Amino acid sequence: MPTAPQPATPQPATPQPAQPRRRFRARWLLLAVPYAALCFPQLYARNTPVLFGFPFFYWYQFVWVVLTSLLLLVYYRLNASAR
Repeated sequence: MPTAPQPATPQPATPQPAQPRRRFRARWLLLAVPYAALCFPQLYARNTPVLFGFPFFYWYQFVWVVLTSLLLLVYYRLNASAR
């Protein structure tokens, strides 16, 4: 005796993995680091230590210009690879 074909049951939607969400938050932290490091000038507004004749206040900010550029490059590459 042949059996009647079974009606197709809809497949439940597969849930999105939680990992991309966590990676997304980590990327945003890369952008927050320079902000946090430069947000409170009273923490780095001093003259010593001196580097190449520049007071700490100036070279600290300049170092963060370079570091921020590198962090933005990392952020860009992480976003490009996620797509």
